[in-house]
Amino acid sequence: MSADLQWLLLRNYNSFIVKKVPEGPIFSREPGNLPSLHSYKYSGLANQKTVAVTDTGSNIQISYTKKGASPHAVKPARATINIRSRSGPRRSLGVAAKLSKRGYRPDLRPVLLARVSALAASKKEPKSRPVKKPRGKKA
Repeated sequence: MSADLQWLLLRNYNSFIVKKVPEGPIFSREPGNLPSLHSYKYSGLANQKTVAVTDTGSNIQISYTKKGASPHAVKPARATINIRSRSGPRRSLGVAAKLSKRGYRPDLRPVLLARVSALAASKKEPKSRPVKKPRGKKA
């Protein structure tokens, strides 16, 4: 079945749709949807080439479907890349650049970088602030 036909069947009737405000944006919780927006471009169900970012506790895992994989094979059709949370944004930049240079959904590169950077920033321990010195009459 073509991706366009799949999207036409899935777009209105989908268990992953999240409608918070009737007039507002429609979100989606489906796997492989990087910005969590309900649209054909980012759909993880309708598109054959998807990129998923998951947090595995100690690592950030980027998984994508292999080129020429059988649609019936689920586990062997996916390749994963692990990024340690303390390795910094340069590592995730290299992984995203490697995927987009090979022609694998270059339009998802900025969204992939944003998602990985947000996950890495959430794992980072905040710096302790110095104690404020008393000023004025309190000193």
